[in-house]
Amino acid sequence: MSAATATAPAADAHIPLRGHLRHTGALIRRNLLWIRQDPESMFDAVLFPVIFTLLFVYVFGGSIGQSLGGGQERYVQYVIPGLLAMMGMNMAQGVGTGFNTDFNSGVMDRFRSLPIGRGSVLVAKIMVELMRMLVACVILMVVAVLVGFHITHWPGLFAAVGLATLFGSALMWVFLTLGVTMKSAQSVQAMGFLVLMPLQFGSSIFAPPTTMPGWLKNFTEYNPLSTLADAARGLMVGGPVAHGLWMTLAWSVGITAVMAPVAIHKFRTNS
Repeated sequence: MSAATATAPAADAHIPLRGHLRHTGALIRRNLLWIRQDPESMFDAVLFPVIFTLLFVYVFGGSIGQSLGGGQERYVQYVIPGLLAMMGMNMAQGVGTGFNTDFNSGVMDRFRSLPIGRGSVLVAKIMVELMRMLVACVILMVVAVLVGFHITHWPGLFAAVGLATLFGSALMWVFLTLGVTMKSAQSVQAMGFLVLMPLQFGSSIFAPPTTMPGWLKNFTEYNPLSTLADAARGLMVGGPVAHGLWMTLAWSVGITAVMAPVAIHKFRTNS
């Protein structure tokens, strides 16, 4: 372990709150300038909502829409809130791979040699990823309107975006931890795939769980993506909200409370 790493906690303790905020703002600007120089890094935020919306609406919309008592139009109203719930999870995976790349390229060694708050590096990364997530949400809603989604509850729409953002920020601490501890960005992507796929498809995002086998239906009830999708659906198009809302808030607070200290500790001690 290097001397700079060993003294990181002590250095953090002597930095006032104003200093942390100033460091975070400077690092946010640095990350935004990097995106400006590398616009291809925005491809996932721009293309993901377009591809998934068109894919699920036009490939599965007719058949699943009929099971919902309608057609493709009914499925659009069902799946768009679910896709909004997916935004946080998919953007969270990107923060882990990007953070791992920064470590392997030596950028983090440079940061840790500077008199800046170590937590500021993590918070700045999360803030920029949340901005990317909001861009993805805007694109999703534009495409949704084009394919026939009807926005009937504007306050509910903004509340659903805020809820998805909160949950996404919690998941980012998980992927930041993976980004610090795993050896390569490919390993972070592989681990993310193994975690994300069961959570995404074993949920109520794409189809109602009523026709699922009992064991899978029980899994969807405890799946945080299901509670987020159900809450977003209730907020945006009407329906029950309370259970999904409180469960999503509980998941978000719990994940953050557990993983944020772990991510910060791993970042400070990783040599």
